[in-house]
Amino acid sequence: MIQLMIVTVLLLVLFFGIGFILNMLMKTTWFPIYAYFAVVIIFVVYWGTAGSLTSNVSGYTYADYIPAVGGLVGAVLSGSAIKALRVRGFKMF
Repeated sequence: MIQLMIVTVLLLVLFFGIGFILNMLMKTTWFPIYAYFAVVIIFVVYWGTAGSLTSNVSGYTYADYIPAVGGLVGAVLSGSAIKALRVRGFKMF
């Protein structure tokens, strides 16, 4: 249980940091969310080549979904943080 909490927080911070930097460099707000979904879809399709997609996804447990949701929350928070900074007048690059 402790490992699940740690990996969830690590993925949240990882996706927040990467998303924040990408938002500053690319000057887009919601790009990390799109990239997150692209990466997740690529991994699901790649790992699901042995069977059908539904059987592959149904094989996951809550320990697989919770860190993925943590990463998605980090990507959403990075977009919200950049948007709030831009509204307040901060210009990055």
